[in-house]
Amino acid sequence: MTIVVTTPTGQVGSRVVRLLLQAGVCPRVLVRDPARLDAATRERVDVRQGDMTDAAFVREAMSGARAVFWVDPTPHTSDDPIETSDRTADPLVEAAQAGDVPRVVLLSSVGAEKRHGAGHIDALARIEERLDATGADTLHLRCAYFFTNLLMDLDGLARGVLTTPFRPDAPMPWVDPRDIGDVVAARLLNDGWKGHEVQAVHGPEDLSFEQVAALLTEVLDRPVRLDVVGEDDVRAALTSAGLSPGAVEGVVGMSAGTRDLVPEQPRDLVTTTPTPLAAWAYAHLRPAVHKAA
Repeated sequence: MTIVVTTPTGQVGSRVVRLLLQAGVCPRVLVRDPARLDAATRERVDVRQGDMTDAAFVREAMSGARAVFWVDPTPHTSDDPIETSDRTADPLVEAAQAGDVPRVVLLSSVGAEKRHGAGHIDALARIEERLDATGADTLHLRCAYFFTNLLMDLDGLARGVLTTPFRPDAPMPWVDPRDIGDVVAARLLNDGWKGHEVQAVHGPEDLSFEQVAALLTEVLDRPVRLDVVGEDDVRAALTSAGLSPGAVEGVVGMSAGTRDLVPEQPRDLVTTTPTPLAAWAYAHLRPAVHKAA
């Protein structure tokens, strides 16, 4: 069984690689820099070195694979992130159409069900549609807001400030990327499913940013206040950081387009994963914030 894993050093991909190895499968990993793989992993996987935006490399690297785990590698800072994401997926879609890749698991996002109006998430919606139009079996994992997004502003948290463009009192699903990796690995190893499926990965509970600030106050042993910023404030900050207008709107659109979203897939036994935010924050966020402070 040949399973291709893209972004194998990422938060989700690294977990998938480890679980596949523990299941006795040698995954084929697509990576720009093999040195980013730890030595023990590098010795046990089939490394294909190249650029994910190189269509010829991607097609060759996926040749003969039974399944592919596709994570869009496009950074939100790209000048035109939606177009870049769509174009980067071209070789995957072509391989699926040609029958070279019979099964694809896509790391998608809550909000992709809107199809339009959710910033960079619109690119994932487009990739979902394109993959479903091929003859491949497809699974789209629409994932919740990552716990690890909290690591993006350690300085702010060290000052006791949690900044967000989301409604402070609106509960939303939050998830540990490691739990997403567990779902991905289970699905890649299961040959029984067919056709086109969508599965949400909602984490253990819905939390508002007000609840998250209260939770972090306890975890970090310091008061954490919420700073709610508007879309224009986000635009101004991103523009001053040097992002292009396309990149700015791609980022702003993700929060603006999902602010009042009710996910298409309900929370149930299948969509709920186990790791609570508090446990993750004690293990990962607390030491990182203390170091930043």
